[in-house]
Amino acid sequence: MTAAPELLLKTPLNELHISLGARMVPFAGYSMPVQYPAGLMAEHHHTRNAAGLFDVSHMGQLRLVGSDAAAAFESLIPVDVIDLPVGKQRYGLLLNDQGGIIDDLMFFKREADIFVIVNGACKVGDIAHIQARIGTRCQVIPMPERALLALQGPLAVSALSRLAQGVEKLVFMTGGHFTVQTGTQSIDVFLTRSGYTGEDGFEISVHESQAEALAKALLAQPEVKPIGLGARNSLRLESGLPLYGNDIDNSTTPVEAGLNWAMQKVRRTGGARAGGFPGAEKILGQLAAGATGLERKRVGLLALERIPVREHTELQDLAGQRIGEVTSGLLGPTIDKPIGMGYVPPAFAPVGSRINAIVRGKPVLMEVVPMPFVPTRYFRG
Repeated sequence: MTAAPELLLKTPLNELHISLGARMVPFAGYSMPVQYPAGLMAEHHHTRNAAGLFDVSHMGQLRLVGSDAAAAFESLIPVDVIDLPVGKQRYGLLLNDQGGIIDDLMFFKREADIFVIVNGACKVGDIAHIQARIGTRCQVIPMPERALLALQGPLAVSALSRLAQGVEKLVFMTGGHFTVQTGTQSIDVFLTRSGYTGEDGFEISVHESQAEALAKALLAQPEVKPIGLGARNSLRLESGLPLYGNDIDNSTTPVEAGLNWAMQKVRRTGGARAGGFPGAEKILGQLAAGATGLERKRVGLLALERIPVREHTELQDLAGQRIGEVTSGLLGPTIDKPIGMGYVPPAFAPVGSRINAIVRGKPVLMEVVPMPFVPTRYFRG
């Protein structure tokens, strides 16, 4: 018997992708563009040098509403929500009771609510988890009617500011409500100056009925070209940013993943609101113990031969003993060298350590290096 074809969801931009010649692939339950005719390398370089437009409408958007929303949400993540000023955005980690990462997310404090963006493959579970844990303390309101576009690159602000007056005044991790003038209509959006490429740029939430008009207006700007999932992955890897499902998952703690920076002092031991989040005892213990309290740690890897090292490749010490595996890897288009991330025991995590990746049965020498591989260029004012 032939298996039934997978029923894939479509974003509001699917017909536009197809008209632009995109190669569509299944991703997070959706039909998504992996690349356009120019190809991954050209798309990657265009985003680094000008501005690329990404359809990320598969991501989940939701609102937390109510006077207790900030405190309630803070009970789910090891992050300072209560003290985040209105108009600011922060990276967060939704945790299970063992301290593992259910998902990584972004949240923004607005006057009337907390706006949250979660990963597409996790959004159904995330929303159910949030509803079950804090639904009695605040309203948890999914926003499936909203599309999400990401305009990324050093010239993103030049392109967008022609259409939305005032966006150039934003700095990294701030945002607000804006009106985009396309020439034929005015489109109300909520946007933040952020993204997941390491470049300056914006993430733009728009009603699904106006997503195509917005995308066409942005693509009409001379700096902007459409970019697919392939370049999105290579851009985020060069920027040292973990991908959920590859580099972090529900068995990984934030400390193992090297995401200590995402946990503010107020939530750590000795802070005014220390602990109180799922897995707090384990995570705070790992923070206190340092490397001696970990079995593994996420590291950046650079191959010393020009041989790409892909995810799931085994990592060995120089004596041939298995010590871990690569979680993301490719030939970095900007750095023009094979790079990757992986997990190794703390003894092999210091910068300069050398280990082998086993590619088609042969060792490829790799060196632990700092991340990001390519310097980030967020606009901080």
